[in-house]
Amino acid sequence: IFLAFVAGLVSFLAPCVLPLIPGYLAYISGTTLDQSESQRWNIFLNSVFFVLGFSLVFAVLGVLLNTLLERVAYDAQVWLARIGGAIIIFFGLYLTGLIRVRFLERAHKFSVKTKFSSRELTSFIFGAAFAAGWTPCVGAALGAILGLAASEPGTAFSLLMAYALGLGMPFLVVGLFAGEAGVAMTRFANVAGYITRGFGVILIGLGIL
Repeated sequence: IFLAFVAGLVSFLAPCVLPLIPGYLAYISGTTLDQSESQRWNIFLNSVFFVLGFSLVFAVLGVLLNTLLERVAYDAQVWLARIGGAIIIFFGLYLTGLIRVRFLERAHKFSVKTKFSSRELTSFIFGAAFAAGWTPCVGAALGAILGLAASEPGTAFSLLMAYALGLGMPFLVVGLFAGEAGVAMTRFANVAGYITRGFGVILIGLGIL
């Protein structure tokens, strides 16, 4: 559970995501970063709905995986654990930069073009699209947690909720301090790369175990 929470934090700290978050949250809130002091609570409220959007998608995915994996026979669960371990090692190697996989580095995105009268609804839909979309930064950490879920049948829902919590909490903090966070994240982007590699090493060890 703790590892899934850390994976959520690592997804947020990905170098190609981190510097973009404050401006993105300001955008879906209909404001700009230089107005963030007066619009602080507006951005925070929309951040809450954004987090709820992707948390709902992860919750549904967790329930589906939980239902499927718990019905698998014990002998098959042993092989699921081995396959899950291999998946975790693979994504660990990818996060450390020891291997490069081209198809993982392509971004597959949902484009939300419909305009809603409610900013909160727009933020919720964007959050759901964020969870369903595949990016090189988020996909590796999430893929490792899905591999862990395959190796531990019945824990999928708990793991994905922990992942959503780890990913969502920083969004809420940034939503509350958008103006200050924008500058801090730009400076922190280089350090975040080392954190991602460190997490990759942890995943390799976990996959071997």
